[in-house]
Amino acid sequence: MEQHHADGRPPTVGRPPAIGGVERERADRTVGDVDLTRWRTRAGRSIADSWAGLGRRFGALPLLLVTLLVGIGIAAIATWVASEVYDAVRESDDVAVLDRPVLDWMLLHRSPALDQGVTWWTDIAGTIGMPIVAVLFLVGLTIQRRAWTPLVLLVAASAGSLAMTIAGKDLIGRARPPLSDAVPPYEHSPSFPSGHTLNATVVVGTIVYLLLLRQSRVVTRVWTIVVGTLFVLSVGVSRVFLGHHWTTDVLAAWALGLAWLALVITAHRLYLTALHRGAEPTPS
Repeated sequence: MEQHHADGRPPTVGRPPAIGGVERERADRTVGDVDLTRWRTRAGRSIADSWAGLGRRFGALPLLLVTLLVGIGIAAIATWVASEVYDAVRESDDVAVLDRPVLDWMLLHRSPALDQGVTWWTDIAGTIGMPIVAVLFLVGLTIQRRAWTPLVLLVAASAGSLAMTIAGKDLIGRARPPLSDAVPPYEHSPSFPSGHTLNATVVVGTIVYLLLLRQSRVVTRVWTIVVGTLFVLSVGVSRVFLGHHWTTDVLAAWALGLAWLALVITAHRLYLTALHRGAEPTPS
């Protein structure tokens, strides 16, 4: 007699058994008491229903890739819109009035030892340090979960952050603070937005999110969020302290980074919803 699964589904014929990582990913649908596959708004439920249907037809993982690629385009457009708004505000000095006073206050607190320490710290979020941090977590998470999702999310998040940084710098072309106010080594690319801050916000935010999915204790989740937040905030402050960016460059990077991070998390929630509703990661 043919055996059926507990939920009534017939057994899969001619296919290898599911990889353990897939079942673990299906279990990733909660963070504490929050069910990530529950959508509270009518628009959210409608999008989730459509996404789940497409996931069952084309596979959840390919659909996640397409969603993130579209999201990168949206993030680049959002950066263009933000740059236009910022440019208009900057002309009236409504925001940039913060820049000079904050930098002057930072100058008062510099010392050779502190300058060196802050330079070391900010380099962690630089073009060499941040990829190393991302790769270390990426290898660990991918091996632990035996799934490609951490790789997809981190690579897509980083690509979107890079696209936003390039778009913002090319569109605004804002000059950095004077070299006389900066701590060497000097940087000469456009100032808006702060790439270190934007990358730290997105990459560390994605890592924190992935860690939260597997943490059962409230205190562990709280400490993960606190440590990640402090790191992102400290990187942004360090950019102003060293005179490498204006305050508004950092504020814009935090805002853009959080917006893109929200998009990445939403895409993953849709992926988890499709898995929960019966879709396979790849087409059968």
